[in-house]
Formats: sequence, C-alpha cells, structure tokens
Amino acid sequence: MKIVLIQVGKTTVKTFSDIIDGYGERLKHYLPLDIITLRDLKDAKSLSEEQVKQREGEMILSVLQEGDNVILLDERGKEMRSIEMAAWMEKKLSTTPRRLVFVIGGPYGFSKDVYHRANDMLSLSKMTFSHQMVRMIFMEQLYRSMTILRGEAYHHE
Repeated sequence: MKIVLIQVGKTTVKTFSDIIDGYGERLKHYLPLDIITLRDLKDAKSLSEEQVKQREGEMILSVLQEGDNVILLDERGKEMRSIEMAAWMEKKLSTTPRRLVFVIGGPYGFSKDVYHRANDMLSLSKMTFSHQMVRMIFMEQLYRSMTILRGEAYHHE
C-alpha cells in the first residue's frame, strides 16, 4: 500500500517546502509516499475559473490509476480531530489494496469530474488556508496520524 499526494502547482514558499520535505522524509519510516506535483497552467489568467478547474481536473485524472482510493482535501469534506484522523487512516490503510491518493487542487477547487471520481473528502479546518499552507498542514497531520497509530510520543492528548 502506498500513499500518494497529488498537488497542483509548485510550492513556492521555501520555508513551506522545507517543512513538507522534512515530514516526507519522516513518513518514509512508516509507509511508502509519493508526491506528484502537477504543473501550473501557463495561460490560467486568460481562462475562467471553470476552465481552470476543468484543465486542472484533466491533469489530476490523468495520473490516477484504476483502483485508487481518492481523497480530496476540500473545504466541504469531513473534519476530524487528529486522533480521529489516525483511526480513519488505520481503517483506510487496512482496506485500500494499492494506493491511497490525497489530492490538493488549485485555488478554485476541483472540477465536477474530479469530485465524481473521489471516494471521500477531508477538510483540515473550517478556516481557509492557502494551498501552499494546506500541503504543509496535511503532511504534518499525516505524520501525526502515523505516530498515533504506533503509540509514539509525538502526539499528546
């Protein structure tokens, strides 16, 4: 079983990139992890929001594989405490045969086709964060989930 994070566009804030990379290295101790960064649209400023979502959606769908369990990080998704996310992850890890794929879309969200392909949606907060920050927060929460499942001292109740 492999965890895959698909993100639209590069992380341009170096501090965030360093933190994301740090959690990525830590997570390799627990499970295989791939991060797929899709290119930014070159002509996005000349497109409508709907056209941007559609084109980004096509890129997202092109890297998914049959049998992927696809989880969108979306403001309308389920909210959980960290301990609940760990239990949710444990269940997903035991029931997903190949790839558990988390997707962070672009600034306008996801196309209808991507929503249709998704198996589930998670929200990291009721607050709105930049997509660059979401990457960092998600990686930390994924790491926290793994340490909770192993009974390690990283998380305190």
